[in-house]
Amino acid sequence: MPDLSVRSKSSLLMLIIVAYLVIGILYAVKTPPWQMPDEPAHYNYIKYLAENYRLPVLQMGDYPHDYLEEIKAKQFPPEMSIEPLRYEFHQPPLYYVLATIVYKLFAGRLLPLRLLSVLLGCCLLWVAYRIAKEIFPRDEALALGTTAFVAFVPMHIAITTAVNNDTLAELILAVILWMLVRYVRDGDEGIGRFVGLGVLIGLGLLTKITTLVAIPLALAAVLVREGWLERHRESTLRARALKGEAFARRFLLLAPCILLPALLLALPWFLRNVLVYGGFDIFGLQRHDAIVIRQPRTAKWLVQLGATRFAKEFILTTFRSFWAQFGWMGILVDERIYLILALLCAVVGLGLVLFVIRNVRQRTLSSPQRMALGLLALSALLTLLSYLWYNLKFVQHQGRYLFPALVPIGLAFALGLREVLARDNARAAALLFLAGILILAAKGLVTGDFNKLSISLLGGAAAAFGIKAVLSEKHEDLVFALPYLGLLGLDLICLFRFIVPYFMPV
Repeated sequence: MPDLSVRSKSSLLMLIIVAYLVIGILYAVKTPPWQMPDEPAHYNYIKYLAENYRLPVLQMGDYPHDYLEEIKAKQFPPEMSIEPLRYEFHQPPLYYVLATIVYKLFAGRLLPLRLLSVLLGCCLLWVAYRIAKEIFPRDEALALGTTAFVAFVPMHIAITTAVNNDTLAELILAVILWMLVRYVRDGDEGIGRFVGLGVLIGLGLLTKITTLVAIPLALAAVLVREGWLERHRESTLRARALKGEAFARRFLLLAPCILLPALLLALPWFLRNVLVYGGFDIFGLQRHDAIVIRQPRTAKWLVQLGATRFAKEFILTTFRSFWAQFGWMGILVDERIYLILALLCAVVGLGLVLFVIRNVRQRTLSSPQRMALGLLALSALLTLLSYLWYNLKFVQHQGRYLFPALVPIGLAFALGLREVLARDNARAAALLFLAGILILAAKGLVTGDFNKLSISLLGGAAAAFGIKAVLSEKHEDLVFALPYLGLLGLDLICLFRFIVPYFMPV
C-alpha cells in the first residue's frame, strides 16, 4: 500500500478526531437527559461530591429497582426525581473529582459534563493512533484504521458522550498499553519508566475496576521482554548458566517498581472501603452486590431459559450492544444493519486468521512486534474474561463492557481488513461468497423459502471483492477506508434515524 505524506498523515488523523468530536457533540446534545446507561447514578455521585466535599457511601436503598424501572419506562419525566438513583456510589473517585470541577464551573448542567467525556474520548483516539504506530511505524493506514475504528463504533460514541467513568478508564488503560508497547519494542530506559507505569496503574485503580487488567499485563510485559533479552544476549558459557538467576533478580527488581507506586496510590481508597464496608471489601463490590437485590441473576435466567437459549441471548445481545443498542438497552436498530455488521465481522475475522497464518509461516513480524501484538491480545483476552466473570453472577449482556479492549480490537480489525483486501484473498473471498449464494439458493429450491436478504448481502459482498480483485494498487487506500466511512455514516444514521425519533412524542 502506498505510503502517505507527512502532511496527509497529520491531516487525516486530525480529520478523524474532528469528525469524532462533531458527532460526539451531536450525540451529547441530541440524546435527552439521563438516557444513557447509569448516567443518573454517575451524575448523583458528582453532585454529592460537589455539595458535601466528601466521598459518598453506598447504602441499602441506593438501588430502588422498581422506581428505576418506572422512571426508565416513562423516559425520565421532570416530575420524577433522579435523586434516589445512587447505586454507583461505590465507584473509585478519580473521575468524579475531575468532573466535580466541571460541575462547579457550569452550575451542575448536564451537557458540560457530557462534553468532558467527549474531550477524554479525543485523547483516547490520539493514544490509539500512537499504539498502532509504535507497533507498525511505517504503516500509516493501519494506525489511522485503528483510530477510526475506536472513533466511529456507534455504541462507543454514545458511551463516550455520557456522564460516566468509562472513558477516563479506557484512556488510562490505553496509555498503559502504549507504555508497555514502547517498553517491549525499545527495552529498558531506566527505573523511572516502571515507576511511572505503576503510577498510571494506581490512577487506573482509582478510576474503575476494569483497569485491574493492567497489572497482569505489566508483569507479563516484563517477563516476556526480559526473558527475550536474556535469550538473545551474547554471553560466556558460565554467564549463560546464570541466566535464570539474573532474569529472576531483574524481574524481582522491576515488578516492585510497578506494583508499589500503584498500591501506594490506591491504598488509602482500599483502606477507606474496608473501614466503611467491612471485611475485605476493598472495591465496595460486596456492598454493591448486596444492594442490587432485584438485578437479574444469571443462575435464575439459566433455569428459566435453559443453557442453549441463554447462550444464544448472551451472544446476540453482546454483539448488538457492542455495535448499536442505545439508551437503557431499549433502542435497537434495523435488523439489516446488524446483519451487515455481522457479515463485516466475519470477513474481517477471516482476514485476521489469514494474517496470523501468513505471519506464522513467513515470520514477517519482528520479535518486538510479536511481543507487542501478544500484549494487546492478552489485554483483549483479560477484558473478555472479566466480562464473562461478571456475567456468571449478574445478567449484564452489554457489549460496552468490552470497550476497555477497543484499541486492541481496532488494530485487529484493521489487520484483518488489510489482509482480506489483498488481491489474491479478495478473489478467494469473492468466490467464497458466490458459493454461499449457491448454497442458499439450493436450500431455497428445496424448502421453498428463499432468504432474499442474506442472498442480497452475499451478492453485494461477492461483487465488492470481485471489483477489489481487479483494481489497481493506487485505489487500495480508498478501498481500505470505505468500511470506516461506512461506520461514520452509521453513527449519523443511528442518531437521527433511531435515537432521536425514539424519544419524540407520539
